[in-house]
Amino acid sequence: MGQRIHFVVDPQGWCCMGLIIFIWLYNTVFIPKVILFPHYEEGNISVVAVLCYYFCSLFCIASLFRASVADPGKLPENPKIPITEREYWELCNKCNMMRPKRSHHCSRCGHCVRRMDHHCPWINNCVGEDNHWLFLQLCFYTQMLSSYTLILDFCHYYYFLPLKKENW
Repeated sequence: MGQRIHFVVDPQGWCCMGLIIFIWLYNTVFIPKVILFPHYEEGNISVVAVLCYYFCSLFCIASLFRASVADPGKLPENPKIPITEREYWELCNKCNMMRPKRSHHCSRCGHCVRRMDHHCPWINNCVGEDNHWLFLQLCFYTQMLSSYTLILDFCHYYYFLPLKKENW
């Protein structure tokens, strides 16, 4: 996996990333304030539930940043092509560089990426050979955080609120 940092200058991508960070901050402040902390003070949920929410949130934002700044597998300017592999390389008609056959040119990033899957505007980066695993981690942690938030919302509206009305 590549260790180089990679930034893409794309206004649409920056808007999508800004929206994601705003939603993440809103949920990291709003959900605990409305659901977690009041029910923790009442003794309905444990400190483990609060810590799990914050760990899921931390893993989600960390994987977002890792996937968005990781090098997707950008091909170098002058690649060294072994003589035995020259038949597996082709010329890119957009950037006029030699690239492996499973590489694709990204029009947003302006370069060829090895085993490119797609350009994701939500991470403002291509998903390629070197950051595919980071993108899958982001999808997994986002799914975990979303599911956990939905479970907390369900418990809040269908378990904790009726419990308060019965106590009154």
